[in-house]
Amino acid sequence: MNPLYMALDVPTWKEARDFLDTNHLQQVPVKVGMELFYREGVHVIEQLKERGHAIFLDLKLHDIPTTVKRAMANLASLEVDIVNIHALGGSDMIARAKEGLISGSKMDRTKLIAVTVLTSMDEQTMNQDLHIDGGVTEQAVHLAKVAYENGADGVVCSVQEVEQMKANCGDDFLTVTPGIRLARSEKDDQKRIATPSIARSAGTDSMVVGRSITKAEEPFKAYQEVMKEWNNGASY
Repeated sequence: MNPLYMALDVPTWKEARDFLDTNHLQQVPVKVGMELFYREGVHVIEQLKERGHAIFLDLKLHDIPTTVKRAMANLASLEVDIVNIHALGGSDMIARAKEGLISGSKMDRTKLIAVTVLTSMDEQTMNQDLHIDGGVTEQAVHLAKVAYENGADGVVCSVQEVEQMKANCGDDFLTVTPGIRLARSEKDDQKRIATPSIARSAGTDSMVVGRSITKAEEPFKAYQEVMKEWNNGASY
């Protein structure tokens, strides 16, 4: 598992390629989300793999179990590092997703992780808009248990929830944490955030970093700072 996946939150492969080349970010592990994948499709994954990038394909599948199983079997053939689903889809959907991933993969290398509670969501939103009672961490841990019991390899969660995820699902259960910011960066629309050093101390397996790198004046320097902070626990 790579410690960092940089979010390629751009609408076209040309913009992604130009950004990577201009800023000397060749072969950096990347996260490809809905915006880029829905525009470019499988082509963008093939191009990134040819250029040596490890990939987290962030599509957050959430549908009836049979549809998710079939979709995951197709995604498995791409042989990326990570794919994900929404844990809110329930136990049967999670189990079928894992079955699809296994059936469609030749190398059995792709990890299935489940989104628990989005890091853009706070307790008020969860309680009032979704009518889910309790605290965010309580709900996230509950969903992580459901994911673990049905074959998922890990979860997407906030850094603040990592310790409890490991305590409830074991040290080998992967935690992938978005909402990572260098100390000087803006929070933007993330509410549950942390710095790379805090993420490392908490036991995070892998970070997702977007705007702290992609919107920096010098993206390559920002990438180096993130990795240095992760490796050394230093603050900048």
